[in-house]
Amino acid sequence: MVSQVLGIETLWNRIIAYEGETFTQKKNQEFTFIVKGNSIVPSTTNWNIPKSSFEKALEYVPLKKVSVIRRVCQGPSYVYAIMMDQRIRNGFW
Repeated sequence: MVSQVLGIETLWNRIIAYEGETFTQKKNQEFTFIVKGNSIVPSTTNWNIPKSSFEKALEYVPLKKVSVIRRVCQGPSYVYAIMMDQRIRNGFW
């Protein structure tokens, strides 16, 4: 199970490291994000997406499609875009 190999703190630190960088959603909409405490705020919305959403999604990697995590996390299309980005995955899934 990937979540046992790559914990949420390691994942979260990777996400923090790419704050302000451009990510692309599945439908090719680009966005950046800022980190606010234990949440991120994407540039294309004012939603706070909590760290816990990434922790929940970590149980499902590799993510085949957004719908896999739609019911378990907030902002699933943003979570998917970030978690499936090569900079974040870094060969783990």
